Amino acid sequence: MRLFNETYNLLKKEILLEWRSKYAFNGVLLYIVSTVFICYISFNLNPGFRSSQGYPIVWNILFWIIMLFASVNAIAKSFMQESKARLLYYYTIARPQAIILSKTIYNAMLMGLLSVLALIVYMVFFTNDVGDLLFYFIAVLLGSISFSTVFTMISAIASKAGNNGTLMAILSFPVIVPVILLLIKVSKAAMDGLDRAESYGTMGVLLAINAIVISTSLILFPYLWRD
Repeated sequence: MRLFNETYNLLKKEILLEWRSKYAFNGVLLYIVSTVFICYISFNLNPGFRSSQGYPIVWNILFWIIMLFASVNAIAKSFMQESKARLLYYYTIARPQAIILSKTIYNAMLMGLLSVLALIVYMVFFTNDVGDLLFYFIAVLLGSISFSTVFTMISAIASKAGNNGTLMAILSFPVIVPVILLLIKVSKAAMDGLDRAESYGTMGVLLAINAIVISTSLILFPYLWRD
């Protein structure tokens, strides 16, 4: 019960701080809109590309590339923006598990909202017939959660290594690559309108990866916190 209360209070603090400054939200939203617009201008230079057979595949992969870099920009600052004085204050009032859980939940909520807005903007600029829009939407939300769990854990590790952005990129690469491949597979099945049951196994693997990452965070973060 104490862990739940600490996590709730820290999550409430994260939401209030973001609501007042809107730094992460506005910055990442601007990045998404500008990136989509640049891609739109680039593709318009080759009008015949939209009618080609490879367009749906590129449409899907490009969306996930945009969301991947948006996630890095939004979540990388989770621990890097925290001052040493504030971290010391957290150390005295909350458990390390509550801190990592609150950060993960907040980042998942932030990326979920940004992903929905990004999908709307993306579909406005790049019209494409998605066979199962609801299932694609579910895949996008699942991708937001996956990015949040992975990058939050890596951000916590990198923050204890002098906020080394290069270290974050190196550590996240082995985990995020299979996640991206699985997300592309699920979302492509949704685009093609295939039976949802065919993607349940892939979604189960994604959920298992998320569970492993969260469990690893809860086990390792207390040791990082004591450093």
